[in-house]
Amino acid sequence: MLYTKKLIGLAALGVLLVGCGSSDPDSAGAAEDAPAKGAAQESPAAEQKVLPVALDGSRPKVHERGAEELKVTPKPGNSAPFAERVEHKLRETVLGTAKVPGRTSAKCADGVTLKAGAVSSCEATYEGATIPYEVKISDSYKEGSFLTMYNTKAEKGLLVAETVYEEFWQQFGGPESAYPEASKLACDELPAAEAVEVDADTGHRCQLWNEHGNQGKGGYETYEVRIGGFGPSFRPAS
Repeated sequence: MLYTKKLIGLAALGVLLVGCGSSDPDSAGAAEDAPAKGAAQESPAAEQKVLPVALDGSRPKVHERGAEELKVTPKPGNSAPFAERVEHKLRETVLGTAKVPGRTSAKCADGVTLKAGAVSSCEATYEGATIPYEVKISDSYKEGSFLTMYNTKAEKGLLVAETVYEEFWQQFGGPESAYPEASKLACDELPAAEAVEVDADTGHRCQLWNEHGNQGKGGYETYEVRIGGFGPSFRPAS
């Protein structure tokens, strides 16, 4: 069985100047017919549901982190309040996680407390999905310092359909995939954007056909979709 591990990271480091902001991851359709009564017994793979979204190539809407398409403009000016600059950074952070251009917003409802080690609560949204963030000022912060350093930590994962499809394709079907025996890649029809628990089974599934599966007879292998700090990962479903 194929197995993919990904390094999961949750924290993003931010650095802002006092008085100056800075910017800093084959087949579709219904299930196959059941075998007729009295027919020769089919393998379990033949009875598996074929997931509806077939993946046969890269998704053009997905961009690399840092791409110009994932920038938020206009950028706050040098004299903008610190909280406003943090909110701008959170919008770009959530876009970098999504990897697909979309509508964003961010709000630190009670502002950002500028004290050493202070923690503030903020939210960023992407296409209606809300991701809570913890914003922690560096323990070394001193009032009047030229630099204000802080960490942001997402408290939910962001699932984006196009990004999941792209990642599954790249890992198991793309030109650089290490699994040439994999074919007929497909996934559930996923929501455009959804806030999910970090590194937990989202309940969504992707699958591929492995010619060595089902005791060498060929069969589908199904994977859980999980979301970590750097995007989708896949784990064999039980």
